[in-house]
Amino acid sequence: MEAYWIITYRTIFMYLFIVLLFRLMGKREIGELGVSDLAVYIMIAEIGIFAIDKYDEPLFIQIYPIILLLIFQVLFAFFSLKSRRFRKLVDGEATIIIKDGKLLEEEMKKQRYNFDDLMMQLRQKDIRDIGDVEIALLEPSGKLSVFKKEKNQKGITVSLVMDGKIQQDKLVELKKTETWLKEELNKRGYSNIEELSFVGYTNGKFYIDKKE
Repeated sequence: MEAYWIITYRTIFMYLFIVLLFRLMGKREIGELGVSDLAVYIMIAEIGIFAIDKYDEPLFIQIYPIILLLIFQVLFAFFSLKSRRFRKLVDGEATIIIKDGKLLEEEMKKQRYNFDDLMMQLRQKDIRDIGDVEIALLEPSGKLSVFKKEKNQKGITVSLVMDGKIQQDKLVELKKTETWLKEELNKRGYSNIEELSFVGYTNGKFYIDKKE
């Protein structure tokens, strides 16, 4: 009978403990989880089950790995906030799958993303014809973001500067140079790129945010 009480106590404790941990890790929808988030959540679930099942062992020793995972995840989140390169390394980045109504099959192969998955996600967004798609992005979470062709299309924001660093690959996409970017920012009173948190560019217009 005593074993049942211990299991009941541990089950309630682990439930409240894990809910608290997830709150500390930040609010993200399940569908928005990155690779590192998913790995941590799965490990916490497995350790939690082990802590309930092995009720004859000290509880702290069993939840100690969970505490380590929490610390590890918080550190990951901190470095991800500070460095785009680190974010890209850990979670990857969005990949263009469809551009101007045309499939980019090489990118699909790189992401191991098949046509069945693509068509299913397009149907979920009420897209009947691939030719109606201006841009389709496969997000790091596996979610497909779709922008349809429209007459008065506003365009998609391209991040030219993140965390004070120029994104050379985005400049190449726009067929622009670093010199052009610096000149445009100088015209707007921003001479030191390292002071900028984010610079977006959409249809000839800039969105600029300075670091706090």
